[in-house]
Amino acid sequence: MSLHIGDTAPNFTIATTKGEINLHDWSGDNWVFFFSHPADFTPVCTTEMGMTAKLAAEFEARGVKPLGLSTDTVEEHLEWVKDVDETQGVTLDFPIVADPDLEIAKLYDMIHPDQSETAAVRSVFIIDPSNKIRLVMTYPMSVGRNFDEILRVIDSLQISDRAGVATPANWLPGDDVIIPPSLSDEKAREKFPQGFKTIKPYLRTTQVA
Repeated sequence: MSLHIGDTAPNFTIATTKGEINLHDWSGDNWVFFFSHPADFTPVCTTEMGMTAKLAAEFEARGVKPLGLSTDTVEEHLEWVKDVDETQGVTLDFPIVADPDLEIAKLYDMIHPDQSETAAVRSVFIIDPSNKIRLVMTYPMSVGRNFDEILRVIDSLQISDRAGVATPANWLPGDDVIIPPSLSDEKAREKFPQGFKTIKPYLRTTQVA
């Protein structure tokens, strides 16, 4: 199954390290950072799980709930979490989906046969509070994720939703944002009384809080 931006994230009920969850019920009014890793007790995955735990306050401040997945069992996950906590200096509190039958990995197209028939690649899905998929990223197994970019994308999506703007290349919170070309100058002046800069008729920037 190939999932696209704007699709409703397929719902599922599954065992995790925090008990059984139903994705849509568990997410509630929050955003979800749903990410897969190839296997427990592997080096790159251990650092990624540790970084997710280290960033717990950052995710919480944005109303984001992390949810991990690999094609291992709950028992294996729980043993591995002990290693993550020990080696990464964290306390991992978010749930990790157990998917030994590949049910969810196949549902979310996380199995890429040229990489492995049984291990999930490093997929990322950012899911909004309406259960819509807002971002899809896939990393090869050998490349650990850039968590600065994951947080940046979440910030961009949230400011875009809140203020009706877009963000330019390499945007970071506090930088100028872009007014959509579909908004006339007259409407832009009403919506952005703080003013805006016209670089080209189709490229106007402003600041939003």
